[in-house]
Amino acid sequence: MAKYNLKITVVEVRGGGKCEKGLKVGDTLMYSEDKIDFCAWAHNAMFPFISAMRYGAKFPWEPNSETAYVSCPDPHNTVVFKIERLDNIEK
Repeated sequence: MAKYNLKITVVEVRGGGKCEKGLKVGDTLMYSEDKIDFCAWAHNAMFPFISAMRYGAKFPWEPNSETAYVSCPDPHNTVVFKIERLDNIEK
């Protein structure tokens, strides 16, 4: 089974505009199971998408099958993330 690299980008910070973890629009990171660069709340919201996309899942509501948009649950400073599927790790 293929396993893919994922790139996560902050595309918006709603509400008060300040992420408690210090993330800003444009911040980008490569997903790693060994190092999580965002808060547990955001990771918890993204994890089902991350797990599925790493193994090739596509979401029918997303216009681009290689991306998914997910937001953290903070109602006052909601951070919106774009998750992009990149190359196959096992090539």
